[in-house]
Formats: sequence, C-alpha cells, structure tokens
Amino acid sequence: MNEDLEHLNLLSIFHYVVAGISALLFSFPLFHLFFGLAMVTGWGDFSEGEPALRLAGWFMIAFAVIFMTLGWGYSVCLALAGSYLKRRTRYTFCLVMAGLSCLFAPLGTVLGVLTLIVLLRPSVKALFGQPVPQPAEVAPVAPLL
Repeated sequence: MNEDLEHLNLLSIFHYVVAGISALLFSFPLFHLFFGLAMVTGWGDFSEGEPALRLAGWFMIAFAVIFMTLGWGYSVCLALAGSYLKRRTRYTFCLVMAGLSCLFAPLGTVLGVLTLIVLLRPSVKALFGQPVPQPAEVAPVAPLL
C-alpha cells in the first residue's frame, strides 16, 4: 500500500515535469505565428499587396494557433492529471490522459506506459475515492527574542 502511494506521488511529479516540457515544446509555433503575421501585414521585406503571400501567411497563422491551442490544452490536462493522481481522484481522467500521453514520444510514451501499469493495479484502483490523510498541524514555535 505504501509503495502504491509512493508510485502515485512520483507519477504526479513526473506529470508536472512532462506538462511543463510539452508546454515549452508546443510554444515553438510562435515563430510561425509571427512569421505569418509579418507576411499578412507586409512588415519587413514582405510586400503587402501580393495575395499569394497573404494567403500563405494566413495558413501559417492558422496552423500555429491550432497547434498551440491543442498542445497547450494537452499540457494543462496533463498537469491536471498530475494533480488528480496526487489527490487520488478522477481515476478515469487519469487513465485517459495516460493513454493519450503514449502518443507523444519519447517522454509521453514512457510516462503513459508507467502510469497505465500503476493505475491498472487493483490495489491502486482501490485507493481512488478514499480520503487523502492531511498532515498533522505543527504547533507554532515561540520566538527566541
């Protein structure tokens, strides 16, 4: 039982780490977004009047916005799954996010497989829905002055 709790806590931390890394990686289309905006507005060496250039700029903007929105949404959901693993709630959501993480190689695949292995144990499934014990409060210490 104690080993299961330790595994869930470690997986929670790893979810936060992979969520941060994926949010950073899904920020790279910002370059496409700014380049597309430059093409559409005619900033820099781009002439504003060419319709083909403006169309290509709009495609770059659309690609960047869609890709970043989906990627950042995945990162937020992954961080939420880490939070839910820590609190041992929303078992199905954690299971679905573990499956989705397997699509993002290599870190997501490792995280997803390990999370699936841990979550599919009957002893871990029994832990979900039970109240998480709160740490005992420490009495305040009087100042030495």
